[in-house]
Amino acid sequence: MGSHVQILEGLQGALQPQGFEVYLFQVGWYNDILEPSFHLSYPPDTLAFVVLSAPSMFEKSFKPFLAQHKLHNLRDPIDQCVAHHMGLVKERFPQHKIDINYDYELHPNRRPKVLMQTAAHVSGAAYYYQRKDVEQDPWGQRKMFGVCVHPKFGGWFAIRAVLVFSEVHIPRLEQTPPIDCVPAQEDRIRLLENFNFNWRDGKYREVVAVEERYSVEQTLYFSTPPAERRKLLEQWGQVHPSPPC
Repeated sequence: MGSHVQILEGLQGALQPQGFEVYLFQVGWYNDILEPSFHLSYPPDTLAFVVLSAPSMFEKSFKPFLAQHKLHNLRDPIDQCVAHHMGLVKERFPQHKIDINYDYELHPNRRPKVLMQTAAHVSGAAYYYQRKDVEQDPWGQRKMFGVCVHPKFGGWFAIRAVLVFSEVHIPRLEQTPPIDCVPAQEDRIRLLENFNFNWRDGKYREVVAVEERYSVEQTLYFSTPPAERRKLLEQWGQVHPSPPC
């Protein structure tokens, strides 16, 4: 699997049946739109991939993963489920050096190792809507965070990892822009306000007509504080409860 097409097809074959999506990009596309302090330390033509979890990941990957592991051995079940599948990817490509960057990983100075939403945008996976995408800014001095919107899932997805094939260089690679699925200015304003001011109600996720969304069970899991999720999983009876002390 030498070419970028073969690698992409190999990744899709491994991850799509598990409820993940994969999109390729060049490191240079990412670095070109960020300040140097956020750059990835690879040549510009280095091949990389963004991995998203679709709504179906919960049923296709997460529940089977839980069924195979005792809960008391899992610190963060979702993160460890994702890491498990990324580990299988590395086994599938033994001839390549793959650097895996997870969405939760930080440098010692607390700066994210990868800006996942920027990576999703440059790969064409999801459009990263930011304050600069609103022509008439109504928020004054207030800080506004941006949010990615997927053309099929709206906000019902997560960016889980960036895989860098550090020894694969593709000098001439055509970039696919993300789909601008929220073109109207009023809709962009509503999206950013819902995400920044009322993100818990999930309305920002429905800014576009979605083809697939989280199930009720999945929504409950992700809306439950992390410290209480273990108890929720035990109540569902999907995994082995923790042994008594």
